[in-house]
Amino acid sequence: MKLLDRVGLIAQKDKFPGQLSGGQQQRVAIARALSMDPICMLFDEPHVGARPGDDQRSARRDGAARKGRMTMMVVTHEMGFARKGRAPVIFMDQGKIVEDAKKEDFFGKPRSERAQLFLCPRFLQH
Repeated sequence: MKLLDRVGLIAQKDKFPGQLSGGQQQRVAIARALSMDPICMLFDEPHVGARPGDDQRSARRDGAARKGRMTMMVVTHEMGFARKGRAPVIFMDQGKIVEDAKKEDFFGKPRSERAQLFLCPRFLQH
């Protein structure tokens, strides 16, 4: 019950999976993973399927990590989502690390040309 509460699903505790939305099913999967007391978790494109303006999912994941002192790795192509995080950014291209920087440095002044192009697609037109 504590884990369902941590992911914001305590009110849904008596429902079957088919009665839950896709986002709620994802949160159940997170609670299930948290029950194993992991030292880290990988989230692959966690914003996919979220309703526009729904920041609750990332907030719940952040809360789960803080309470358990767990490391979270988040893979995303959505830079608006990445900008909301607190952790450093590792930018990869074709399986290789291109930049490893503080979030503020990466979004404020990316060092590599590849990251600059990714963040500012208008440069591709020049």
